[in-house]
Amino acid sequence: MGIRSGLEANFDFEIIDEFLDHYAMMSEIMESLIIDLGNSERYGRSIEELFRIFHNIKSASGYLQIEPMTRLAAFVEDALEQLRSRGKPANDETISWLIRVADMFLQWQEDLKMDNELSKVHFSLLILPDMEKA
Repeated sequence: MGIRSGLEANFDFEIIDEFLDHYAMMSEIMESLIIDLGNSERYGRSIEELFRIFHNIKSASGYLQIEPMTRLAAFVEDALEQLRSRGKPANDETISWLIRVADMFLQWQEDLKMDNELSKVHFSLLILPDMEKA
């Protein structure tokens, strides 16, 4: 049984459908927002929007009991909070890490669509980059 079949067995179809629609939208815009973190003019709007996206994914996946997604979203949300408190554009290492994270969420979107088991989180995503480097 794939991830989607498991959700459909345990939750109302409308809840799952709404989650999948919102998740697809959020996953699709992550990368452009992440790239904008390196731009001082767009940084503020992008960090706030990314924080909101990961918070929403954490909450929704927590409700649906999609544990790997919940854990990674919470981890990224904490990292974004650190970036937010710095208040200055992100360095290349941080942007590259966040793009790899976004790729993981896109892979999960594909897993949901194809009713596969969720792909495993690559260990490198669990190591925070040096966000302080210029």
